[in-house]
Amino acid sequence: MNYKQAWDYLDSLQFHKIKLGLDAMHSMMVKVGNPEQNLKIVHVAGTNGKGSVSMTLLTILSEAGYRVGLYTSPHLSSVRERFRINDRFISEEKFAELATRIREVLGEEKITYFELTTALAFLWFAEENLDLVVLETGLGGRLDATNIVTPLVSVITNVSMDHEAYLGNTISAVAGEKAGIIKPGIPVVSAVKDNEGLAEVEAACREKDAKLLLYGHSFGTSLPTETYGLWEWYGNRNFTETSYEKLRCSMKGDYQVENASLALAAVELLKDKDFSVSDEQIRKGLANVQWPGRLEYFCLNRTNREKVQCSGEKNSVAYLLDGAHNPAGVKSLVQTLSSEYTYKKMILVWGAMVDKDLQKTLPLVAKLADNIILTKPVGERSAEPEYLLQNVPEHLQGKCTLNSSVETAIHEAENLAGQDDLILIAGSLYLIGESRKILLGELVE
Repeated sequence: MNYKQAWDYLDSLQFHKIKLGLDAMHSMMVKVGNPEQNLKIVHVAGTNGKGSVSMTLLTILSEAGYRVGLYTSPHLSSVRERFRINDRFISEEKFAELATRIREVLGEEKITYFELTTALAFLWFAEENLDLVVLETGLGGRLDATNIVTPLVSVITNVSMDHEAYLGNTISAVAGEKAGIIKPGIPVVSAVKDNEGLAEVEAACREKDAKLLLYGHSFGTSLPTETYGLWEWYGNRNFTETSYEKLRCSMKGDYQVENASLALAAVELLKDKDFSVSDEQIRKGLANVQWPGRLEYFCLNRTNREKVQCSGEKNSVAYLLDGAHNPAGVKSLVQTLSSEYTYKKMILVWGAMVDKDLQKTLPLVAKLADNIILTKPVGERSAEPEYLLQNVPEHLQGKCTLNSSVETAIHEAENLAGQDDLILIAGSLYLIGESRKILLGELVE
């Protein structure tokens, strides 16, 4: 297969709905020589923040000179975004070659989209003689296709409600699924806080004799008032007596300090596995982390569509793109809007999947908006704008317009936006991916 044929083949697997379980992965990996068994891995699960933690680990370790693979999902506009080594994405030729190999091995056997991308990641990383792989779960943990590995470190960012149809409708049930990545004797770094969720993670660690390093207990952060924008990381004597001062996160959002602290705890554990990272490399790595589509702020010149500095540009329009799509993520977005952004008027462009909890997400951000444009990203699970409107509080519906095309929704938002206004695009990573491609072009060359 060439690249287009390989991507079409992958897309055809979308018809095989989400199927949690490890039998197909184990079977397929045996057929291709179990490449995952030769990889050193950090395995990252959680409801929100796992992408930020993964990217932070990649950036810090890359700064330290290591060859690091990163596997994440979903992608914004190109499937190649899911597979990278340091700052290099998988090539079209290599993607096609490995997809062809997997298809030939499978024969008539059917697997899911995520199982194929996971297998492809393992094969590519195994070929590349890497120092480490940062592996993000797709859905849950216990039965996720990535959960056939034994990592050096496991990370569980947090637990909140999402994907209830697959993971359960209680925090305890969701946490139990996330805790399924915990392996015997492998240390676990986590920021789980909810009592029920924490109890599940603690129980799994006791059962597997895995040391639990908990944010706020084994390590933590502080934000000195005299150094605005800078923070400190520290470990206690049961974990490490190391501390780092005057750290700066490049990514916006107070919660990114917590995500970065998890990555630093994982780095400290990796030092015991002969990974050497200096204080300066940690600082430079944190300051250089970029995670497109997650609180991504930029300004465009309205005429030539090029990026410009946001201050003092009369012909510019300001955008904030964020993939917040579940209640916890939207709450963090709302908090960040209040604490870190100033604007005269905010125009919200919102699109979401029909199976998301819109009653606990859309109203939270709708109340901050002066204008609301409800739209529909491409995809069979995307909610119609009319359905989204039903989830807007009645007293706010007068602010709403419906536009089924993302591109024309963006044009409408720009027509409403003045120099000191902000266009917020949120609600679904599918919407972010489509919008970002329109506004900035492809992330992958």
